[in-house]
Amino acid sequence: MTASRTAPAPSVSEHLKTVPAAVRPTVQAARRLIKAIAPTAMEISYRSQPPRSKSAMWKIIRYTLDGVDVAGIGTFATYASLYFYRGRELEDGSGLLEGGGRDMRFIRLRTPADVEVAATKRIVRKAFTLG
Repeated sequence: MTASRTAPAPSVSEHLKTVPAAVRPTVQAARRLIKAIAPTAMEISYRSQPPRSKSAMWKIIRYTLDGVDVAGIGTFATYASLYFYRGRELEDGSGLLEGGGRDMRFIRLRTPADVEVAATKRIVRKAFTLG
């Protein structure tokens, strides 16, 4: 019996080519923000494909510090999502963080301008400070 091989994850640039054109600039802006705030974070491409359902998030990239997941970028058909693995610990009163799961929270990004909001930048900084 031969061991099955897993295909390597597509590169981030390969993923970006298949992100819906309307959302691509927002995903790219979120990526630039994380790289600016956490230049030493490791960027890891998910081994994934666009979901079949428009209501499902397509996880594209995650960012780690010292091997610990900190944040990620995903997309839906009409907006991007910047999500945080320790999001419950990030509440800052801005009202941007959504989600009620045990730990994770996310910010819905409808345009590249949403990435430039001061509260978004503050939350991303806090996430990488928590590590």
